[in-house]
Amino acid sequence: MPAATQAPAALGFRMPAEWERQEAVWLSWPHNRSTWPGNFRPIPRVFAGIAAHISVREKVRINIAAPLQGRARALIARAGADMANVEFFDHPTNDTWCRDHGPIFVRNDRTGEVALTDWVFNAWGEKYAPFDLDNRIPRRIGRALGLRRFEKSMVLEGGSIEVNGKGLLLTTESCLLNRNRNPGLTRARIERNLRDFLGVRTVLWLGDGIVGDDTDGHIDDLTRFFSESGLVTSVERNRRDPNHAVLAENLGRLRALRTPSGRRFRIVELPMPAPCEFRGTRLPASYANFLVINGAVLVPSFRQPRRDGEAAEVLASCFPGREVVPIDCLELVGGLGTLHCVSQQQPAPNP
Repeated sequence: MPAATQAPAALGFRMPAEWERQEAVWLSWPHNRSTWPGNFRPIPRVFAGIAAHISVREKVRINIAAPLQGRARALIARAGADMANVEFFDHPTNDTWCRDHGPIFVRNDRTGEVALTDWVFNAWGEKYAPFDLDNRIPRRIGRALGLRRFEKSMVLEGGSIEVNGKGLLLTTESCLLNRNRNPGLTRARIERNLRDFLGVRTVLWLGDGIVGDDTDGHIDDLTRFFSESGLVTSVERNRRDPNHAVLAENLGRLRALRTPSGRRFRIVELPMPAPCEFRGTRLPASYANFLVINGAVLVPSFRQPRRDGEAAEVLASCFPGREVVPIDCLELVGGLGTLHCVSQQQPAPNP
């Protein structure tokens, strides 16, 4: 289906909040061994477990080259998935970070139509080549599902933005204003593009990201909406940890923000895990990289029983009525991302 010519917001489309009803979650199957140097072997099983947890609640749709599908199917079935809810699409990829190279879906609440926005993906400032197959994924998904596609020639990754579904979008200056993304665009132009294509009215800015984050500071490792005016944000209590100052500065910004009605946001603090390292390098482990699906919240855990449990309790308080499901992500984070980074939700067609 060719790209639409009008901006989606003008037609009544908006990006729903993650907790709104979903039709499916998209994954891109892991195959790039260089993403997990020396530790790739367990990664397909981790993905199979993620797919299985999603499949018992909604569809899981997987971008995966045809030759890899047989092995993936066997692993996912062995993990206990509802295979009736698992769909494979012969969409070859360069890597596995579907949050960033996948489409950002929008929905028209008047008509119920779901469409997709297709932005430029350049592997976080051309850090990892090649990325041509990843950049084609939105077009392939739009064609496979017969969805209207809105194309925008601006670099944008799904992990760099967070919305409440009611007109607010949260992002970071370190990522969206980085010259390795859109050097010719001003902050005002970037905000206008976000409003026009995602149906938001106000863009809220935080500062920097956590240590080890090769995306230049994605918001989904820092701060997430859990309601229209509720934000859960990562904090580091150890003042000697290099993340302490960054997260404290972002917390200060959050406290200064106001809702459109002029009220303070409800801010819930989420602990950081103890430092996770691989070969002496600090990894971007964060409990904020959770994924909300129908009826549940999948939460990364890092084999730290006390902190993992505390984080699960905090998120359970933010999402009452949803099951909190811890997923062991200690090996997964060796690729510099976890649950939210590898997934992209597709909203259900009806509000």
